[in-house]
Amino acid sequence: MLTVAITHRFGDFTLDVAFSAPAGVTAITGPSGAGKTSIINAVAGLFRPDAGEVRYGDEVLFGPGVWVPPHRRRFGYVFQDARLLPHLTVRQNLAYGAWFAGGAQELGAVVDMLGIAPLLSRRPAALSGGERQRVALGRALLARPRMLLMDEPLASLDAARKDEILPYLERVRDLGTPILYVTHAGDEVERLATSVVRVQGGRLAG
Repeated sequence: MLTVAITHRFGDFTLDVAFSAPAGVTAITGPSGAGKTSIINAVAGLFRPDAGEVRYGDEVLFGPGVWVPPHRRRFGYVFQDARLLPHLTVRQNLAYGAWFAGGAQELGAVVDMLGIAPLLSRRPAALSGGERQRVALGRALLARPRMLLMDEPLASLDAARKDEILPYLERVRDLGTPILYVTHAGDEVERLATSVVRVQGGRLAG
């Protein structure tokens, strides 16, 4: 289980939240500017809060005198804009993720699950938004993360592309890897989430 209790001041805005994310998909939801991405970035280790603690199971990732760097947290991060390496093919982007886990023995299974076999020889510029997100998800999975962090992965997609990728996200959820999923879309929460953390104005909302 992931536990988060952090406080951080950004100018006139203060983030002050405490919650736990059990197995399954924990959706962090709320309006734009509520602090959702700051929370997931603190979990990922992309910024250091002013105070508090981030813990995964018995391991403290952030706390007084403790700072585990992002690459040692063993979390997979899927960003809103995919962030694939543009000069590499899809196969090479996937292999980059597998390299972190010491091999690519699961490549075929992940490719089949996400339906991306026809894309392996293409580069990111030749992919649709939904295809790029599926490849980004595959790359994250191949790194064998103990938890997936997903920051509004469907926000830049139109309704048709969202409908295309949601079944793949359900498949990933059903694999059993815990997921922290940031979104402001109620339909995504309803379809994917097993627990919900609502944030507004930097604090937990009822």
